[in-house]
Amino acid sequence: MTVNTKPFFTYQEFSAAAEYVRSQTAHQPTIGLILGSGLSPLADEIEQADHVPYANVPNFPVSGVVGHAGKLVIGKLAGKTVLAMQGRTHFYEGYSMQHITLPVRVMKLLGIETLIVTNAAGGTNPDFKAGDLMLIKDHLNMVGFAGSNPLCGPNIEEFGPRFPSMTQAYTRDLLKVARRVAQAQGLTLHEGVYAALAGPTFETPAELRYLRMVGADAVGMSTVPEVIVANHAGMRVLGISSITNATIQDYESEEITTHEEVLETGKIIVPKLMALLRGVLAEM
Repeated sequence: MTVNTKPFFTYQEFSAAAEYVRSQTAHQPTIGLILGSGLSPLADEIEQADHVPYANVPNFPVSGVVGHAGKLVIGKLAGKTVLAMQGRTHFYEGYSMQHITLPVRVMKLLGIETLIVTNAAGGTNPDFKAGDLMLIKDHLNMVGFAGSNPLCGPNIEEFGPRFPSMTQAYTRDLLKVARRVAQAQGLTLHEGVYAALAGPTFETPAELRYLRMVGADAVGMSTVPEVIVANHAGMRVLGISSITNATIQDYESEEITTHEEVLETGKIIVPKLMALLRGVLAEM
């Protein structure tokens, strides 16, 4: 797949994408959902749905990764009007940071004020196992440490300030709702810090031990850029990681991590995540 990208977009380019999406549906979504690797079946639960392929939306990035369907699904879920991204694009695919986060700004222009992000992640916390869910309470922007932040370049004042705070990147009220719903459902919901790396390689044992040492409970290749852009735009954010594999931190291990493993475990997690999301949406 040929990737066409550029480092920065204008407010008019974001607006063109939003206007196209608006023209394709009569729904007026108030909540955005981003569905990670293997989690696209969640969008099949959306009722009265309109489907908008990413490839049709002006300026939209299009994913070529297996497990990412590449379309917007807009309709009703748990009594709320939602816009779900059935798959996302990634920095490792060759898109710029501002390009992969363009959909979040489009959501903002469509009137969406709450963003729920999900991802498939490796568990660095030894208490986590494949098939668990983790509520993201903070993150480590490892890609940003290296200088790749989606807010680099000219600031667009229509979205937010030049120097936004990330002290409460994940909205405390939404964290409380998720905890309450999980408890009512009898669902084990871990909490922790998500570390975002660039990928596409899975991490070495040394990298994983380092991440654990600095406080990471789970690691993946997405989510944090989207959360940063959502915070910049004043959106509320809830993040949930599906732990699809236990990370391999031992040099002597004969095991390897594969994308196929991630997708297969994602299928097992979908019913639990769907129940949690339905409960959260019902309380919002």
